[in-house]
Amino acid sequence: MSGGARKRRGCECSCGKDDFLPEESFQSWENYFHALMETPTRLVDRITARSVEQTELHEVKARSQHEMKKTLNWWDLMWLGIGAVIGAGIFVLTGKETRTAAGPAVVLSYVVAGVSAMLSVFCYTEFAVEIPVAGGSFAYLRVELGDFIAFIAAGNIVLESVIGGAAVARSWTSYFATLCNHHPNDFRITSHHLSQDYSHLDPIAVVVLAVICILAVLSTKGSSRFNYFTSIVHFAIIVFIIVAGLTKADTKNYSDFIPFGSHGIFHASAVLFFAYLGFDAVATMAEETKNPSRDIPIGLVGSMVIATLAYCLMAVTLCLMQPYKQVDPDAAFSVAFERVGMGWAKYIVAAGALQGMTTVLLVGAVSQARYLTHIARTHMMPPWLACVNERTGTPINATVVMTVATSVVAFFTDLDILSNLLSISTLFIFMMVALGLLVRRYYVSGETSSKNRNKLVTCIMAILGSSVAMAICWGVGENGWIGYVITLLIWFLATLSLRVFIPQAREPKVWGVPFVPWFPSASILVNIFLLASIDKDSFIRFGVWTVLLLVYYLLIGLHASYDTAKAMEEEIKVKNATKLHEVEEGEGHSAFNNAH
Repeated sequence: MSGGARKRRGCECSCGKDDFLPEESFQSWENYFHALMETPTRLVDRITARSVEQTELHEVKARSQHEMKKTLNWWDLMWLGIGAVIGAGIFVLTGKETRTAAGPAVVLSYVVAGVSAMLSVFCYTEFAVEIPVAGGSFAYLRVELGDFIAFIAAGNIVLESVIGGAAVARSWTSYFATLCNHHPNDFRITSHHLSQDYSHLDPIAVVVLAVICILAVLSTKGSSRFNYFTSIVHFAIIVFIIVAGLTKADTKNYSDFIPFGSHGIFHASAVLFFAYLGFDAVATMAEETKNPSRDIPIGLVGSMVIATLAYCLMAVTLCLMQPYKQVDPDAAFSVAFERVGMGWAKYIVAAGALQGMTTVLLVGAVSQARYLTHIARTHMMPPWLACVNERTGTPINATVVMTVATSVVAFFTDLDILSNLLSISTLFIFMMVALGLLVRRYYVSGETSSKNRNKLVTCIMAILGSSVAMAICWGVGENGWIGYVITLLIWFLATLSLRVFIPQAREPKVWGVPFVPWFPSASILVNIFLLASIDKDSFIRFGVWTVLLLVYYLLIGLHASYDTAKAMEEEIKVKNATKLHEVEEGEGHSAFNNAH
């Protein structure tokens, strides 16, 4: 048993069967059939099982064999956050949503999405400070909501990472074509044998992702420095866009401020939430941060504030430069400067967009690999992916696998499909993290009374139910105000009851979310509400992905993680028995010596 446990605990970075399926359940067909027969029992065990912080920080992390190097400070994290966030969203989706969904009111869409993102930032920050490991939201949910919920989130994290990288890579191609005086689709290959949404093949995106992969595996600190210098140049170009664009401002373009109504604003918010993705990448860097309790709050909150201000100013500038009906949906800012007689400026804009997207891809590649590494440490994914290279201190296997998956999606899939599906996965994950924070603050196993636990469950169900009901009212086009008032009142009373009638079971050790439970509860409400603005086809794709996740989990992930957890329990029992024996021996020797 001990030999098997040792094998399960680590990874040798080779490519044998035991590096992918080392668990007891996969050693023979007989073992696997027996495991499948125990699926109901094992599923109940994993649904109710919750990890503990010390396990995530020590035993689970040790399965990568080598430590990631602690090289980052708050300055690095802030620029990583800026580099991760300001990219394809603002340069590509702004034009599309301005023209088809929000008009000049797109600035309000950015405000709504920014508020939602900031609420999530607070939740992520408290977790990242208290549990500074590479797994980010996956590790947080394993501790607070259990293995099964964490796995569902993990699948969506992987989906978010792949789709996000693919979307930015395709946008990179569009702006590169603009920089070369071509139409955004000119450098793509059209295949008439595929459906419209998958027919524009993008080999340039694949090449860009391959180069980014090489940079990501060489060094985290080196990636951070590259991001730092390119982000400064990128930020300078953003300032240029705002200042130069406002010199061509025409307030008449704001005469029809909300042409598509409030539904257009919130629909655009749900899609433009894509533009705020990346701040969670900073949370995955916690394991490589020198002083997480100080550096992470400054880095996360600072980068999000700067990004939100930049987005709003750029959106205002774009809509003042030209009527919203003339905004180009593919390369909005470049085309806008050309139409106001500043054709030379489009090259600066395109270069800035390319730099921004490059940093987004780089930080994304670094963070995606950290997510996958920690998921693999739990054996929900093959432990081969958890290996950290001794020389570079980076997870090379996970980085390469994520790059290959992202390249396949980027090669085929249209940006519209990617942005909508990405928003669903992200909003779902952020909602789960906010829920996990409420559980963290108000429930501690073995300490919280059953009465307070039942109150907590009731309040959380009321918060979730009222949030879903409000989203349904919005999604079906309910124009009356009664439904919104009732659902908002229920949400308010449930949150107030949580604040008044249930004592907090745990206070943050260093840094905590302010105004608990209001902030995390509001994050749940806003994230679920924004989900109602996403199209039906995206939800169907999301449902198909969730079904595939469940099939994988029931056939492989459940049994691998179950065996690993039981092996760890045995190891801990052996360690505790050994320590107890050593203590007893020491006391025996001491008593013997005192007697003589």
